[in-house]
Amino acid sequence: MRWIAYLEGGPKRVNHAAVNVGHKIYSFGGYCTGENSKDYASMDVHVLNTTTFRWTPHPVSDLPYFENDDILPYKRYGHTAVVYGDKVYIWGGRNDRASCSTLFCFDTVWHCWTAPKTTGSVPPARDGHTACKWKNYMIVFGGYEEETDAFGRSIYYLNLDTMHWTYVNISGEEPSMRDFHTTVCIGDRMYMFGGRGTLPSQWYMPPQERYCNQLWYLDLNNFVWHKVPVSGHVPPGRRSHSAFVYKEKMYIFGGYNSLHEKHFNDMYQFDPETSVWKRLKPPGKRPCERRRQACVIVGDRVFLFGGTSPEPSRSSDDTQDIEDKLIDHSDMYVLDFSPSLKTLCMIAVRKHKLDESVLPHNLKMDIMNMFTPNKITVNRPNNSAG
Repeated sequence: MRWIAYLEGGPKRVNHAAVNVGHKIYSFGGYCTGENSKDYASMDVHVLNTTTFRWTPHPVSDLPYFENDDILPYKRYGHTAVVYGDKVYIWGGRNDRASCSTLFCFDTVWHCWTAPKTTGSVPPARDGHTACKWKNYMIVFGGYEEETDAFGRSIYYLNLDTMHWTYVNISGEEPSMRDFHTTVCIGDRMYMFGGRGTLPSQWYMPPQERYCNQLWYLDLNNFVWHKVPVSGHVPPGRRSHSAFVYKEKMYIFGGYNSLHEKHFNDMYQFDPETSVWKRLKPPGKRPCERRRQACVIVGDRVFLFGGTSPEPSRSSDDTQDIEDKLIDHSDMYVLDFSPSLKTLCMIAVRKHKLDESVLPHNLKMDIMNMFTPNKITVNRPNNSAG
């Protein structure tokens, strides 16, 4: 395992949602500093070819959102995306006016949006929730609910074949209310880690933020929550981190803890078979400390892009709010769990400045793609919620 590539010039995004369909990664929405985050322009889409490491913007309608509100999602942050077949389902999220409860579908074959009609118990609008695909279901947990103006811990699932929503009644102990946590499905379990909640308000006015590092899993056969007794190097509590699964193990990266004003760029592995956490330190150029990034696994490679970090010049005794001194990223890092000899040789060629003119054309192109920045960076609005 090692970090094999670092490229600038991709979409500058914060709190975006991304998934892979085949060898392409689709990134939806998100914001960054610099523009109005209250308008209802249609959500933008960027596509990464994970073979060539090239980003391309996907064309969207130029018509205002409200002229197409039956099929076009407005740009937003804190939403989720799941893949079912060739279609990507977007749910939740918000701009600075309101959150959304409409389901949207992006067809990656026809490159068009639809808004499927759903039935059942539609979850209230929210952002900072999670959505996992298990079998033919999309399972939504937690987030900050607009209706109650509070953190949530409710569970809903959507049957992606029938478009029917179901509210899940939970019995027994369950995790505390939270947003900007992560969930992943391994087998018939949905593992949940991290997120931001509050301590009981009767003791703290206003309520004090809480960052829990207790790992839970939800048994998806009976919808019962279980605390996981863990050992090893347990990661500190955090929010707005990333989580993914590789070979039946869960990995987390980065995030933020406001109680310590700490951004992270650490990586941890959790093994469900042994219930052991392990901290990993892969070689290569790793991402700087950040939160709100996207992290998508394709084959043996993890593609991490975007997010936000404190300005490098910020000193430890700086009294200005850390939220006011953040820098958004347009970079991409690639982590390879099983780098091939070819990949290692291409890295060595550039590291030692070897003569590339004698190499076959296709190999020179591969090297160029691995080390040449993209050129589509644009500024978009900022989100300060996650």
